[in-house]
Amino acid sequence: MASQVLPRALVTTKWLSEAIRAQRVGPSLRVLDASWYPPQERNARQEFRESHIPGASFFDIEECRDKSSPYDFMLPSESHFADYVGCLGISNDTHVVVYDGDKLGTFYAPRAWWMFRAFGHREVSVLNGGFKNWVKEGHPVTAEVSQVAPAVFKATLNKALLKTFEEMVENLGSRQFQVVDSRPEGRFRGTELDQGLESGHIPGAVNIPFHSFLTEAGHEKSLEEIQQMFQEKKVDLSKPLTATCRKGVTACHIALAAYLCGKPDVSVYDGSWSEWFHRAPPQYKVSELKRNKA
Repeated sequence: MASQVLPRALVTTKWLSEAIRAQRVGPSLRVLDASWYPPQERNARQEFRESHIPGASFFDIEECRDKSSPYDFMLPSESHFADYVGCLGISNDTHVVVYDGDKLGTFYAPRAWWMFRAFGHREVSVLNGGFKNWVKEGHPVTAEVSQVAPAVFKATLNKALLKTFEEMVENLGSRQFQVVDSRPEGRFRGTELDQGLESGHIPGAVNIPFHSFLTEAGHEKSLEEIQQMFQEKKVDLSKPLTATCRKGVTACHIALAAYLCGKPDVSVYDGSWSEWFHRAPPQYKVSELKRNKA
């Protein structure tokens, strides 16, 4: 696992600021703001128009998804993804750097990182610390929207990085892979509502809340700290692992953390709890609240 050389999953604000100063942003390097917020709280696209990293484009997760699905943010088709990122000037040879403006430092950027990887793109990195730390450190921002020349991107879905509802059900009996749930503890245990849904978790899953991978300042924790977190939950990174959450977003933090430990093959259950809640029979939903009521 540790012997293979993996493309870098993180870049620093210093690295990106130097790349921008050297005018490297272009066909070989694209920067994407992948922010998304609940509409009643913040408007990601409007905030991008007002202030973003120079040369960045807006990656709209509302547009780059399967709009025919009843579940939020499911992966789009290969052709949809290819057309969408091609219009952002991204080819298969482009190094893509993604960030978001969440107050935690990073929230949606790992989802965009995982999406690129799921569609066969290797050279994609998350900006460590996000826009929050970019601004805090005094790096330049702009309201100027860059005009990029369209590029050709060929997308090939790597199904090994994706799990379906049927595969998750089958795993309840076969236990072929470990399952880690990245939601807050209360939602995992079923003691608090999960954005309007009754909460709980898939049988056999263990809980590592996604924000625990981040420092208070919003950077990814050290490799040693991340490895210890997996070890404490008895997650074996030498064995198959699938990440889940509410809608396939924060699960990508699990995939990113494992990748930093040298494990690039973590799959994500794209439908996550939003699909599981609606499709799984009651005995496949573990909830302390239900148990206490019984």
